[in-house]
Amino acid sequence: MSSSNRSELVHWFAPCPRGLEPALVEELNACGAQRIQPTAGGVAFAGAADLAYRVNLRSRVASRVLRRVAEAPYQQEDDIFRLAGSVNWRAWFNTDNTIKVETVGIKSPLRSLDFITLRVKDAICDQFREATGARPSVNTEAPDVRIHVFLTERHATLYLDTSGENLFKRGWRLEKGLAPLRENLAAGLLHLAGWNGSQHLIDPFCGSGTIAIEAAHIAQHIAPGIARPFGFEKLKNFDRGLWRQLKTEAEQQRLERCPVPILANDISGKACGMTSQNAKRAGVEIQVSMLDARELRPLSDQPGLILGNPPYGERIGLRHGQEVQSADSSAIPDAAFYAEFASTLKKHFAGWRVALISNDMNLPRQLRLQPKRKIPVFNGALECRLFIFDMVSGSNRQ
Repeated sequence: MSSSNRSELVHWFAPCPRGLEPALVEELNACGAQRIQPTAGGVAFAGAADLAYRVNLRSRVASRVLRRVAEAPYQQEDDIFRLAGSVNWRAWFNTDNTIKVETVGIKSPLRSLDFITLRVKDAICDQFREATGARPSVNTEAPDVRIHVFLTERHATLYLDTSGENLFKRGWRLEKGLAPLRENLAAGLLHLAGWNGSQHLIDPFCGSGTIAIEAAHIAQHIAPGIARPFGFEKLKNFDRGLWRQLKTEAEQQRLERCPVPILANDISGKACGMTSQNAKRAGVEIQVSMLDARELRPLSDQPGLILGNPPYGERIGLRHGQEVQSADSSAIPDAAFYAEFASTLKKHFAGWRVALISNDMNLPRQLRLQPKRKIPVFNGALECRLFIFDMVSGSNRQ
């Protein structure tokens, strides 16, 4: 990547889980992005061409980093075909690269998004065939290059994906439970709960350990993209020297050990085993304990944060001493559990902050606690709330 290309102002878009846009704005500011404009489900921004390297490496919240390569109004399918044909794709990749085109539309009047995907693919391949006599192959599973088409009611935008695999795939997760939180959602929840890596942290419902591992990465200044490949490495303008320099800088900032205690608990022995294995692969040391959340105790006299994803929907539970995996309501803790859990919080965690994500809008009522904040967030397509409670003895009962 030449110095002139580095200084060129490029337009980008980074999607993220809905509700985490403010956290992504802060990350983009820290990476040096300009013209930052949050929207529902992501953030548009501008910056030099090498900004993609920094955001892919550093962002804990973004799902992808997309480079805008073309945009125009449209009325019919042929307009989008011509728009795709106007892009100089041969400047980005070769015929020996595999490609995948994905189309998303919001209120688009066109009858078939699949047909749009086919037309954009045809425009790309036609350009290569006319110039070289050959065309890139399509690979829908593990393509070298991903092209995204985004349609509104009358406007089409084409993006080149610099991330490759979704950014929540940090490269360490092999073990997962029935309904794991994605890593970027866990990082966003930590941000929304006000945790910055300097306090003690407990996850009483750790599942496969995502919250605790993300917390350890934050506390140890481990860049989330340090151990995985990216789509930009397959592009023609990839600057290997700059990328090596950015990764070296990130490695130099990494702390060898976690500076604060981080505890992952679960009533399921299987979940604790998954958490331990994932933490080992992630290169962090956290305390993992098989424990009923009602028996939770502070790590020290210093207050900290309890952040958890209480069982709801498809989660692991215990019934009559037997570990079960179920998607029905029998695996969901009952009112007695929440009353006893709340009693533990009030008795032993005065001065702590408690943040719980749930799609059950009646969770505070079940806990008989008054939340300080209720923040809308989405776990995939599931609308949830992050309920935040400040535990002050005797003052937060509903």
